[in-house]
Amino acid sequence: MAYTSIDAKTLQRSFLCGAYNLSNQKEYINELNVFPVPDGDTGTNMTLTIMSAAEEVAKFENPSMDQLAKAISGGSLRGARGNSGVILSQLFRGFCKGIKGKDKLGISDLVSAFNHAVDTAYKAVMKPKEGTILTVARGIAEKADDLCETDLVEFLEQVLTYGEEVLDSTPDLLPVLKEAGVVDSGGKGLIEVLRGILMGIKGQEVVLEDKADASTLQSQHVSYVSGSGNDNISTADIKFGYCTEFIIMLDKELSDEEVMAFKEYLLSIGDSLVCVADEDFVKVHVHTNHPGLAFEKALGYGSLTRMKIDNMREEHSERVLMEKEKARAKEQEEAFKQMKLKKLTPKKAEKPKKYGVVAVSVGLGMNQILKDIGVDYIISGGQTMNPSTDDFLSAIDEVNAENIILLPNNKNIILAANQAASVTDDKNVFVIPSTSLPQGISAMVSFAADATPEENIASMNESMQMVKTGEVTYSVRDTFIDGKTIVKGNIMGISDRGIDAVGKDIAEVTKELIASMVDEDAGLISLYYGNDIGMDEAEKLKEELEEVYSDLDVDLHQGGQPIYYYIVSVE
Repeated sequence: MAYTSIDAKTLQRSFLCGAYNLSNQKEYINELNVFPVPDGDTGTNMTLTIMSAAEEVAKFENPSMDQLAKAISGGSLRGARGNSGVILSQLFRGFCKGIKGKDKLGISDLVSAFNHAVDTAYKAVMKPKEGTILTVARGIAEKADDLCETDLVEFLEQVLTYGEEVLDSTPDLLPVLKEAGVVDSGGKGLIEVLRGILMGIKGQEVVLEDKADASTLQSQHVSYVSGSGNDNISTADIKFGYCTEFIIMLDKELSDEEVMAFKEYLLSIGDSLVCVADEDFVKVHVHTNHPGLAFEKALGYGSLTRMKIDNMREEHSERVLMEKEKARAKEQEEAFKQMKLKKLTPKKAEKPKKYGVVAVSVGLGMNQILKDIGVDYIISGGQTMNPSTDDFLSAIDEVNAENIILLPNNKNIILAANQAASVTDDKNVFVIPSTSLPQGISAMVSFAADATPEENIASMNESMQMVKTGEVTYSVRDTFIDGKTIVKGNIMGISDRGIDAVGKDIAEVTKELIASMVDEDAGLISLYYGNDIGMDEAEKLKEELEEVYSDLDVDLHQGGQPIYYYIVSVE
């Protein structure tokens, strides 16, 4: 049977097949990570992104095309993790703009949607790099433009075949891929999504193999600590007793006047309001005595999802909120590997302060260091598990400040932070593009509470640029990269330039790495030891470094980070 078009029901089933197929291939995609470190996570990030959208898509019994477009676009945007996940969400976002208002999708509609997808994704990346998922997506769109097929299945088969050819060519466009002997992992993920979609259109079944990913379709969402967790507040002082959170999937985009009217209504029945409006959804946090009234008003704008109500008086008086939060977070990490936001200071139900700082961190020691130098909230995450756009939005919601500074502290998290900042319109949000925890720490040291936002952004950016960062970890596979032959299990010292040291001894590799980072301008070496390194072992290394670099200061800190034996910085 020849297909000339697909309806919304077919698109729903096919999109879910695409999500499931990506999930089933995620570990293979993770293995395509160029560096043989134990945290290759492209497949995981892309899977968490698309499964966030799949969860919304699966809720419909008989969806319209517009409902699917909102579910795919909004769900993937909120769930986007890592650079690959954010770019995938932008591809979906553009594609969904191209299918709005359609009852069925023919080949010409898909061609237009593919082009919308590529345009949107390229605009979202400040410096697009060829040989990546963007190259594969553009190749797919260009091939679709050239085809003259009348059967939709044949059309998609040819598009997929050409996409695989473009993927195979990515090592020729990006030398680091050729040296490592792999294709681009993000591009491979996109191909697997398209392959699954094609299987769905053909009527083939794609079974979701990962139980953790399956559980996201019946997800319990991470909740965040509310003001009731402050032990110094009496329950009698809690004017509005229910911390109420929800997301409205809009039937149509709200005007500025409608958003303002909605906010005014919510303030008339509560306080501590944070309301973030996008063209497809509105995210709401409010303290009220009448959650039902908030829900009822919101239903006038669209359908509700991710609804959560916490009785702050009850939870405060029973002193169980923190334990409940820890249990929820543990379940999330084990079940569907999502991040939770750890609150470091209680939110004040009073006039917002001038600044609030949100930082991504991992390790109890690192968390405490950031807290001690002024960070208000920590989002748990990092290289091994990138926080999502929604994690940043929730953090922004929780910070009671006019100006919010985000420190992603990882190059793979910057896009998600930028995406969150771009859809927040009720607070001033600034992203300091820190690529490592030492950079984030240096940026915070230069922060001044009495300076203007412009002055702080300039000084924080300047300060972090003075920091060189290195990491010491182990190899998970044999490879040849950066001119070095690496065997599985080798210890590697990785700097901003690449892999600078390889060996079998952690301390020796760390010293070799630092030697490659120290220059005539260096004045300080900082060592942050991970949870696999003992204090005595770290102290011994510090003493050895002090002997070699007697004219430099050497600082030692307990970082407590996983996977990385040491994180080092030179400045």
